[in-house]
Amino acid sequence: MKGSAARFGVKGNAAPRLAPRPVRSTVRVSASAATNDKSMGFQTMRDGIKVAADETLLTPRFYTTDFDEMERMFNLKMNPNLDMEELDAMLAEFKQDYNQKHFVRNETFKDAADKIEGATRKIFVEFLERSCTAEFSGFLLYKELGRRLKATNPAVAEIFTLMSRDEARHAGFLNKAMSDFNLALDLGFLTKNRKYTFFKPKFIIYATYLSEKIGYWRYISIYRHLQRNPDNQLYPLFEYFENWCQDENRHGDFFTAVLKSQPSLIKDWEAKLWSRFFCLSVYITMYLNDHQRSAFYESLGLNTKQFNQHVIIETNNATARVFPQVPDHTNPEFFKILDGMVDINNQLVNIQRMDLPAPIKTVMCLPFYERLFAGCFQLFIMSPIESGSVDLAENKTALVY
Repeated sequence: MKGSAARFGVKGNAAPRLAPRPVRSTVRVSASAATNDKSMGFQTMRDGIKVAADETLLTPRFYTTDFDEMERMFNLKMNPNLDMEELDAMLAEFKQDYNQKHFVRNETFKDAADKIEGATRKIFVEFLERSCTAEFSGFLLYKELGRRLKATNPAVAEIFTLMSRDEARHAGFLNKAMSDFNLALDLGFLTKNRKYTFFKPKFIIYATYLSEKIGYWRYISIYRHLQRNPDNQLYPLFEYFENWCQDENRHGDFFTAVLKSQPSLIKDWEAKLWSRFFCLSVYITMYLNDHQRSAFYESLGLNTKQFNQHVIIETNNATARVFPQVPDHTNPEFFKILDGMVDINNQLVNIQRMDLPAPIKTVMCLPFYERLFAGCFQLFIMSPIESGSVDLAENKTALVY
């Protein structure tokens, strides 16, 4: 996600505007048609179409927001802080569509999938589903923002439309990868039937910035690891991550520009609290999710704890250049508390797997939820790192992507 200061000063003829590529399925299903896929224990809606995983606090969500407020944020008359020169340069780069021909599959995908068996095969499907759902969530949100902002700010609207193109491409590629394992998601069905979580515009900006930045560090870290350890390259999807993560990079840099145009999001005491809150929310969610699925990372030859800590450190360092405060990952207690929360979450997972009535399991979970909340609170009140968003806003020449 890091480039040079000249990255957004692209010259020459821009590529023609490309419409987003919606990810559609021609399958029509009903939720009541669920059957059981005996090979891996997944439920299917019909042959080859997987029932989406249950929504929990840790699963990817679909988001909606106050689009009228978003229009006000990007209205040049109401927000003179918008740097349209920078945004126009970004738009020119998005139009280049560097990855237009990158996501081309070959015969190695299916052959590699057929060689993955047992528990590893199941966790691969879970990884692909979670990743596909997250990318598709971004597609839906960016597509709607692109539509809603056309009259208010055509350049910003087109950037959102082109980002939705990228996210749709990613989601489609991941869903096709799922089909190598004889399962796929009906994304059209998900669009209409999954719950949408409402976030205020400022929360959307914080969350999507962090999502794009942490996505970059996850993808590039896996890619670099597998380049050093090719024997762990179980499936060719990961060979695409180097170019893929540059899409995440460009998206994150766009949200950097958006944050700079909204002084209230990066300068006052409230901005500091929300910055820390969203950093911790993203870091904790990733840490607990990934440790719950350590077998996936181990199948790639990664140490889950080392991988997660590396991703958090790099994301936090990048975020500190924009957010007014970030958590202090150098504090010895920071990762110690996170590791303790992993143990607590494992206890919760074990309780949920017990063959007991739901009310009893709920009661058994309560003290562990309390301990998880205590861990979150400890991390939140820990002395943060004061970071440089004000300097970035006041000295544009010092801003280097």
